[in-house]
Amino acid sequence: MRFMFKTDYEDDIRLFPHSGYVFSYGVLLALLVIAPFVLSSYLVSQLVFVCIYATVGVGLMILTGFTGQASLGHAAFLAIGAYTAAYLQQFNVPFPVYFLAAGLLTGIIGALVGFPALRLQGIYLVIATISFALIVEEILARWESVTHGNEGMRVKTLQWLGTPVPRDSPAFYFLCLGVLVLTIVGTLNLLRSPTGRAFVAIRDSETAARSLGINVSLYKVKSFAISAAITGFAGCLFAHKLSFISPEMFTLQLSIEFIIVILIGGAFSPHGAVLGAIFVVMIDPFLTFLKDDIPGVVAGLATALGAGGERAAHIQDNVAAFAAANGLKGAIYGVIIVVFVQFEPLGLSGRWLKIKLFFQLFPLYKRATFKRQKIYVKSERNR
Repeated sequence: MRFMFKTDYEDDIRLFPHSGYVFSYGVLLALLVIAPFVLSSYLVSQLVFVCIYATVGVGLMILTGFTGQASLGHAAFLAIGAYTAAYLQQFNVPFPVYFLAAGLLTGIIGALVGFPALRLQGIYLVIATISFALIVEEILARWESVTHGNEGMRVKTLQWLGTPVPRDSPAFYFLCLGVLVLTIVGTLNLLRSPTGRAFVAIRDSETAARSLGINVSLYKVKSFAISAAITGFAGCLFAHKLSFISPEMFTLQLSIEFIIVILIGGAFSPHGAVLGAIFVVMIDPFLTFLKDDIPGVVAGLATALGAGGERAAHIQDNVAAFAAANGLKGAIYGVIIVVFVQFEPLGLSGRWLKIKLFFQLFPLYKRATFKRQKIYVKSERNR
């Protein structure tokens, strides 16, 4: 365990605290580069979704984790980015142009959403973002001249400098990985800047931030715009990966999945978004395994324990019915949210920080180290 003694301000804002981070991230990046050449196409496809979900998670983390503004409408921002790319593609607009246009348009709409949200906090802001998501979903279904309504839109194969990049090719995987890496590095640099520190100050105390001269309204709008723009970029990649988009793909459940990404990974670490994305993306394969394979395994185990053939078949049918039940995925999400909120609000990255701190301070570690002190000035008690 390496101990860091910071002696100046440059040590505090360094991108990599020490050479060990450079080595570990270099090894991880090397493994990700060789992944499409050693893994099956199915696993590579899942890694693409991990990159896209993690990109959205990092964007949501800027808004929720670092600025303290809740949002359940990021599926709408993803939809705007996806439909912008699909619409402009019909006019043979080059990929770099409509990729940037998707992020720019989504960022502008995010800023517009941020203006009315300036007067809202907590549950009221959540309700406002849900309303925005429902409005966008309805517009996508009704504006048939642009979105083709509920029929959906086909998304053609991505063209890069005249060369097609199929959605299952290693090139598309590297594109999504590159966008994720740039998003994480950009976010880390943003957080080291005055803008990022203003975001954190607003999250911790709006009253204290105003007293320091921070324009709270301006930075809240900036946070919404940056978060939405990053999600718009991910929406463009999402559209190309699915090759078909329709309004029912961008529902409230998708927004909840994005919340779970930062809840599991940790709302204060861009790296945690990757862990959360892996968990969320693997839910569907897990449910498929639970529905197709687990009933047979349970029936075989029952037979081995002495159950008759009819009894084992009955158990298999019951397990299969449970695994195929409607709402099972939502129930799993609900359990995950309750468990993490109750036992690990800082997510997996927070748990890792606690483990590192435990070994650094052993045997002087205190369990209350990460608990936020509930001491407020009088003006903030009703905030």
